[in-house]
Amino acid sequence: MEAKVFRVPMRSPDDVQGVAELVESGRLRAGEVRCIMGKTEGNGCVNDFSRGFSNFVLSDYFARALNISRREAEARISLIMSGGTEGAMSPHFTVFAASPGGGPAAEESGGKRLAFASGHTREFLPEEIGRMPQAEATAEMVRRLMGEAGIGDPSDLHFVQVKCPLLTAERIRGAPQRGKGVRVEDTYKSMAYSRGASALGVALAAGEVRAAQLSDEAICRDWSLASGVASTSAGIELMCNEVTVFGNSPAWGGGLLIGHSVMRDALDRDAVKAALESAGLAFGWGLSPEQRERVVNVLAKCEASPDGLIRGRRHTMLDDSDINSTRHARAVVNAVVASVVGDPMVYVSGGAEHQGPPGGGPIAVIARAS
Repeated sequence: MEAKVFRVPMRSPDDVQGVAELVESGRLRAGEVRCIMGKTEGNGCVNDFSRGFSNFVLSDYFARALNISRREAEARISLIMSGGTEGAMSPHFTVFAASPGGGPAAEESGGKRLAFASGHTREFLPEEIGRMPQAEATAEMVRRLMGEAGIGDPSDLHFVQVKCPLLTAERIRGAPQRGKGVRVEDTYKSMAYSRGASALGVALAAGEVRAAQLSDEAICRDWSLASGVASTSAGIELMCNEVTVFGNSPAWGGGLLIGHSVMRDALDRDAVKAALESAGLAFGWGLSPEQRERVVNVLAKCEASPDGLIRGRRHTMLDDSDINSTRHARAVVNAVVASVVGDPMVYVSGGAEHQGPPGGGPIAVIARAS
């Protein structure tokens, strides 16, 4: 197989023109699309309906392009939208396609090339969100997808994107009718628990934590447990976990590689550089024009440091009652990443519970091989 990845700008959450032009120009076959990740310009919180809006127009477009129902299109293509394009972050879609052939991988990078696979867990009951059933189902799905993608060595796993559900008032009300209680009744906090449980599921599948270390009580409490490859994003538009794994595999050809690092905090430019180098881009402190063209996209997680400090200096992101801390964090990390790669159109998602160290987060780079 050969992975093909395209990044296209988005003028609004319902703008699929960039994706449509790829198909209509012949650069991309609609039937080969497997996953689309988007950064939409909503608030990234519970009531961010820009994510569902983009999902709708994308599934509608591909239903028509493939002559199938919209439900079939949603089952066939993983649509993972992350809300919030604060600061200089530019709204965009990243389209992932898989086609047969592509020739053998080059000898560099151990003869391995970008590989990916997508799938959906079962739908969760509201009382399972933020608890071990969600973590265990995520781990099971990640293992399955690694096998499908031919990623046999966990060291070749570089990024796992999970779109997970959240709790609403209506979903919370339904749990007592089944004699159950939800993990948390604050709908915004439910996003954190869902992200955290999903991230620990990734960590379990990747061998970063042991099953004996995990429990309901550990989720969003034991911050020593974390994944260096998980990127989880909660949304109102689904009740399952939608999972896509990315790595390098000898079973795939083509000209793309993925590498990653982990940002220790929101200002960690060294980790951005390390991720670029992991994807085959060696440089001093400035990418050449040719190297910038080789960067397909950067995928990063971030959060406001929970202790209120960045490198010993007090920050106020957690104390702002007008703008949520995740929105501040996305703006900061996008600016840091953009300052290195020279492009603000990168994928930065907020809320990094159990995703890297507190205040930091994983960062991955997809690049064209030299």
